[in-house]
Amino acid sequence: MSNRKQPLSNQELKKLRAIAHGLKPVVTIAQNGLSEGVLKEINRALAQHELIKIKISVGDRDARQVVTEEVCQQTGAQCVQSIGNVVVLLKPAAKPDPKLSNLLRFGGTPQ
Repeated sequence: MSNRKQPLSNQELKKLRAIAHGLKPVVTIAQNGLSEGVLKEINRALAQHELIKIKISVGDRDARQVVTEEVCQQTGAQCVQSIGNVVVLLKPAAKPDPKLSNLLRFGGTPQ
């Protein structure tokens, strides 16, 4: 699988959202914002799991959108879904671990 940045099709998005529905947020970004430690943890989680949820507890909708865009820019991930203060991110790995990858474990690998 390649690390891709092209838009996902509606069918791929639907499948990824279905997988993400059962996931719990692995990282919370609070009032302190996007610190170096939080960014490292997001990168680690994306490398291992490929599809993750993060919780963004900062201000209003506009502030959450800014933080989401910053996370995507700094990690190279794609935002699959954003509902309230929970965001689903995708970053396919070059060599995913079958025991850790949410895409492989739940059968939603985008082509």
